[in-house]
Amino acid sequence: MKNHIQELRKIHNLSQEKLARAVGTTRQTITSIETGKYTASLPLAFKIARFFRKSIEEVFEFSEED
Repeated sequence: MKNHIQELRKIHNLSQEKLARAVGTTRQTITSIETGKYTASLPLAFKIARFFRKSIEEVFEFSEED
């Protein structure tokens, strides 16, 4: 699943570590989500979107092929 987390972090001058702490996960999880190696759980996806004040669709791109 593609996402815009890295771009959003850069816009907000935010490290992976700070985002991870804010949403209750690890830096490694944020890294894995950003690189597409891991798909965020629905609760985590909502926490990330809410953190950036975006809809989940603005942060994550869902495709039937994913």
